[in-house]
Amino acid sequence: MTGTLLRPTRRLSGKADGRAGTRTSARRRRPGYWFVLPAVALFAIFFLYPLLSSLWQSFFSTTGGVSTWVGGAQYMRLFHDPLVGKSLFNVGLILVIQVPLMVCTALGLAYLLNQSWLRFRTGFRAIHFLPAVTTLVAYSLVFRVMLATDGGAVNQMLGMFGMSPVDWLNSEAWSRVALIASITWRWTGYNMVIILAGLQGIPAELYEAARIDGAGRWAIFAKIVIPQLRPVILFSSITSTIGALQLFDENFILTGGGPNNATLTPVLYLYKVGFQQFDFGYASAIAWLLVAIIAVVSVVQFVIMKEKK
Repeated sequence: MTGTLLRPTRRLSGKADGRAGTRTSARRRRPGYWFVLPAVALFAIFFLYPLLSSLWQSFFSTTGGVSTWVGGAQYMRLFHDPLVGKSLFNVGLILVIQVPLMVCTALGLAYLLNQSWLRFRTGFRAIHFLPAVTTLVAYSLVFRVMLATDGGAVNQMLGMFGMSPVDWLNSEAWSRVALIASITWRWTGYNMVIILAGLQGIPAELYEAARIDGAGRWAIFAKIVIPQLRPVILFSSITSTIGALQLFDENFILTGGGPNNATLTPVLYLYKVGFQQFDFGYASAIAWLLVAIIAVVSVVQFVIMKEKK
């Protein structure tokens, strides 16, 4: 009988202790909320609000400073705009040529600079990483000067070997080559450092076991290095793909998207529509098309990485 009477008292006491513990825990967490509040506020003001505002703007058409609700007409317009198709084709061409070229070059450089027999490895790594810390505008201007048809350093070097000057920035084919070369120069070192970090994470026991089994350098590279680096290579490929989809500075400074829109990209086209034609509704629709493409690429990345696990 005594135990029966005491049971509710213990339960009530336990609930009271639980509520008191919860209040104490909440009081302890409160200073943490104040510390993260500025970051949350900045995120809401400078990222979330513009994001939602651009989505809302994409349902309007702006003419003469007056916005009119047009529903999904701006998104239907994307399918009939030849410049959208041309910009996506240009980006696709860059992805097919430049991304594999850059990742393979970065992989080769990282593997070479990870060899213990190589002297001055730290210096070589720093030299190859230097382009990554160069500002986009500065290096684009340097490439524009170097690739000038008249008096450019590249054409002067070609002239030393008896070759005719190349119209790098005014020819459709050569302007694409110039753009791919500049992007590759800028980002190879960055990807090299990422792959180099992955290389240094491979256990030395794997190399020793392979050598004991009589494996040569190529066999070690193909059977150990590449499989171990697959997640790192995949990460570099996906980030490079997203970077190519967001390409703006290089082609804006080098060619302005020309000649004949041969180097036009979706972001540059978005800029021209929004800030030169002041059609912000259609520019927002282009932006959300780009968001959708990048989201698809990201989903593919997650699916592939999940399968590899």
